[in-house]
Amino acid sequence: MLPALSHEEIMRYSRHLLIPEVGLDGQRKLKAASILVVGTGGLGSPVALYLAAAGVGRIGLVDFDVVDRSNLQRQVIHGVSTLGVLKVESARARMLDLNPDIQVEVYNEPFTSANAREIAASYDLIIDGTDNFPTRYLTNDLCVLTGKPNVYGSIFRFDGQVSVFDAQRGPCYRCLFPEPPPPGLVPSCAEGGVLGVLPGTIGTLQATEALKVILGIGEPLIGKLLLYNALDMSFEFVKLRKNPNCKVCGEKPEVVELIDYDAFCGVPGRDHEDGSAGGEWDIQVSQLAQRLQEGNSITLLDVREPHELQISQLSGAQLVPLGQLASRLSELDSAKEMVVFCKSGTRSARALELLVSAGFRKVKNLKGGINAWASEVDPSLPIY
Repeated sequence: MLPALSHEEIMRYSRHLLIPEVGLDGQRKLKAASILVVGTGGLGSPVALYLAAAGVGRIGLVDFDVVDRSNLQRQVIHGVSTLGVLKVESARARMLDLNPDIQVEVYNEPFTSANAREIAASYDLIIDGTDNFPTRYLTNDLCVLTGKPNVYGSIFRFDGQVSVFDAQRGPCYRCLFPEPPPPGLVPSCAEGGVLGVLPGTIGTLQATEALKVILGIGEPLIGKLLLYNALDMSFEFVKLRKNPNCKVCGEKPEVVELIDYDAFCGVPGRDHEDGSAGGEWDIQVSQLAQRLQEGNSITLLDVREPHELQISQLSGAQLVPLGQLASRLSELDSAKEMVVFCKSGTRSARALELLVSAGFRKVKNLKGGINAWASEVDPSLPIY
């Protein structure tokens, strides 16, 4: 039996009640619904805000991060007043301020194969607001195995994608992408950037699709992938077909339980930069500063993009963008000691792997990148 609406709720949702496709019964469906939002960043922010405003009765938030100043350009659910606060707590406070009649559950933990089933068990639908492949494949497989719809979204620079993967009525994410791309091939938003309003557009579309599924109205993006480009303001649609050989939703599935998705994708399942190559391959910024001060001859290799030099740079560093490194190895002297750096240490860690595989041995990754240098050695440089 659907829950009743109070007089205050009827006033709050009056514009919904006036729509024949929603009406009083539809609003009661929303109040009875439960939706899990994985990620409270760029996509999760507008998703959570609009689900709360629409009156979805119970909303779960999964994240394992705190609010950082660099988030505020696009993660509009957070603000200056919540810098350093857990993202799930910051988001919950804003959602309840917007609509105190809803219930918001928070899970301040990584979303992994160990806890995903338990967290998602009581929710009707899952919205993928993540920025990494392990969690994306985990969310997909979880939804297939539990029969839940998966509202997918992704963003990068000016481009976004949206779809609804429901293996009971159409293809799943693995039907479209059976295998993840090689580690490092697709940069994250933290590495490549994103137009601040783009996640607002894509996240709002995800929220729209979720409401349509709950209400049972319109035509959800099942079997269709929406492609959006902000620069030319274009919306294109690609028809998707269910793959009978899909390893998770096909006729003879191989994946019947959740797996180790970090190992499957070859990268850790988290939405922030690690900044480390691990163990002996790293050098701390304080160590590098001391060695340079002592007069050691060290080649500084900057693997960022040329436009990033306008933000900050280290004197005397040689610029070879990561994408060009493989074809420009001949420009580097493998006999010299070398320290590779980027913004945060993530791209340079991948560059180090390439250099080591090419025979370079006297090479280190600057842990934390030039941002760590700016924070600990040279505060005159900005952090970005």
